[in-house]
Amino acid sequence: MSYGQPLAYRMRPRSLEDLVGQQHIIGEDQALYQLIQKGHVPSMLLYGPPGVGKTSFANAIAQSTKLPFYSLNATTSGKKDIEQMIANARMEGSIILFLDEIHRFNKLQQDTLLPHVENGSIILIGATTENPFHDVNPAIRSRMGEIKQLKRLTAEDLFTLLNRALHDEERGLGKQRIHITKEQLQRIAESVNGDARKALTLLESAVRASDEDEEGTITVEDSLLDSLIGRIGVFGDKKGSHFYNLLSALQKSVRGSDVDAALYYLAHLLENGDLIAVNRRLLVMAYEDIGLANPDVGPHVLAATEAAIRLGLPEGRIPLAQAVVEMCLAEKSNSAYQSLDRAIAAIHDGKTGDIPDHLKDTHYVGATELGHGGYQYPHDTTIGTFGGWVNQQYLPDELKNSQFYRPIDAGKEVRLNKIYQYLQQLKNKSN
Repeated sequence: MSYGQPLAYRMRPRSLEDLVGQQHIIGEDQALYQLIQKGHVPSMLLYGPPGVGKTSFANAIAQSTKLPFYSLNATTSGKKDIEQMIANARMEGSIILFLDEIHRFNKLQQDTLLPHVENGSIILIGATTENPFHDVNPAIRSRMGEIKQLKRLTAEDLFTLLNRALHDEERGLGKQRIHITKEQLQRIAESVNGDARKALTLLESAVRASDEDEEGTITVEDSLLDSLIGRIGVFGDKKGSHFYNLLSALQKSVRGSDVDAALYYLAHLLENGDLIAVNRRLLVMAYEDIGLANPDVGPHVLAATEAAIRLGLPEGRIPLAQAVVEMCLAEKSNSAYQSLDRAIAAIHDGKTGDIPDHLKDTHYVGATELGHGGYQYPHDTTIGTFGGWVNQQYLPDELKNSQFYRPIDAGKEVRLNKIYQYLQQLKNKSN
């Protein structure tokens, strides 16, 4: 049998009513839906992961209006393509231009197209999988009106879409006699991480790969579906926005002491295969979020990440899992780096001063003549079991009463806090 165009392409919506999901943007009660129904299409930027319907969204809008619709990809289009779009707009009055991968838009394309977007002769609908505030040029963003963030489709949305494709005789698989259970369709819907394109492709692959009996019925077997689902990728570009969102989610889950969530995001990241980026984030977390409350965690995580590099994947997941669980359940303190940030902020605010003379270098002839010296060696004066301490000024005069370190009572920092407070009392008593 000749299938022609892929099922995912054939099933693209032909009207706003055909769209599945994204009701927070294009539902009948939303302003955008009402605008388009009245014939007004604003320029807009569609942002979301692959397969959530950005291209379908643009096509549905185009089909719901009488305006001519053109499509370009910013990675392959040049100045001549943009000039052709401008010529089309002049001939036809106004056009809708869908520009996929808009974050790849170069300056030459911008300079050529932007005036026509500003005067409304070209209604620009841009699509990107990358965070538009990081990757889309501000000149483009400023002319796009609202940024519409599309969400991953739910399993329920995808089940609806798969059923529609299965029974559509014109564009789908409705002319074929296919035996596939609701449970199998649900498995497909739940296995593609909200990606409609992958769901439809998986359904089409399952049908193509299944045997047809003497009566012409195609039966999809569970074993075949297991094999196809095991081969699909659902994780996206490992250097895209979703990857960095996963890193962020991992750190916030560890910080929030949620072991199960942290392990889930670690698994997601490791399936992307970028071990270096994961290790780097885990090391930062050990010192940023665990810190002085449990100083042993830092060396433990360093050992785990070095072991993971030596082992490689998949074995490298074992020490990393141990490190993540330990960090989740460890006492937590960010006092050390927050204290340093206060000192940095003081410097940036101009709160600087001369180093006290008794702290300056004296390992050269003439230091005494410059007034440098008088430093008291703390090791010569012991206090209890702490070791050496002597009351002398270390900060410049302008900052001598500053307190950057603000300890908290968490884990092993409880002991450090007691020592800090004791030394502060000695200092205040001596002064």
